[in-house]
Amino acid sequence: MTVEVIKLDGNKAGRSIDLPDFVFGIEPNDHAIYLTVKQYLANQRQGTHKSKEKWEVSGSTRKLHKQKGTGGARKGSIKSPLFPGGGRIFGPKPRDYSFKLNQKVKDLAKRSALTYKAKDNGIAVIEDFSLANHKTKEFVNILRNLGLTTKKIIIVVNEADDHLKIASRNLQKSRISKVSDLNTYEIMNANMLLFVESSLKHFETGKPETESGGVQLDSTSITNKDINPES
Repeated sequence: MTVEVIKLDGNKAGRSIDLPDFVFGIEPNDHAIYLTVKQYLANQRQGTHKSKEKWEVSGSTRKLHKQKGTGGARKGSIKSPLFPGGGRIFGPKPRDYSFKLNQKVKDLAKRSALTYKAKDNGIAVIEDFSLANHKTKEFVNILRNLGLTTKKIIIVVNEADDHLKIASRNLQKSRISKVSDLNTYEIMNANMLLFVESSLKHFETGKPETESGGVQLDSTSITNKDINPES
């Protein structure tokens, strides 16, 4: 896939760049995307929810009335779950929601998400740039020239300098991400991925590699056991 390089003023730079097919042109695997997004969201959960059970509620343990003969329920104490303010039956307890997912499944999901973005014209490439100061106004002017002020975008760079980080952090719909830090959830959640031209060199290898140094595999190499580790 070929993409035109755009200048900061919104005009074409007069050159194009080829996006590698092993990243932006694979056969997408929807289930790998689902599992990776599910894992990402699960990892964001604190898991600190907790409600008090009967034995944890403060209050008297005095028996309210005799066990039988009243025609009512056999309530124990005021801490019974039958009463407002009593303990909760089978309430939530602190737990860890995170789960394991194989690295090659996450790699496949990321490349599947990038392929979807490429097919939907959700990827653009701009020439390398740097900001002279950290004013948000200067950064917004660039987005306005590109017509991206109303879209949720991720600007993908090799390394974000301090000026760029500070200038963009106050904007709700845009963020800066290192190309190595991209994740499937953020890719799918964004309307547009704006790659700085030099950041695409990250993909210019003979074969895609994982962060751990292993070779990524295409969707034909993924087995059911890879996608469902517990099966």
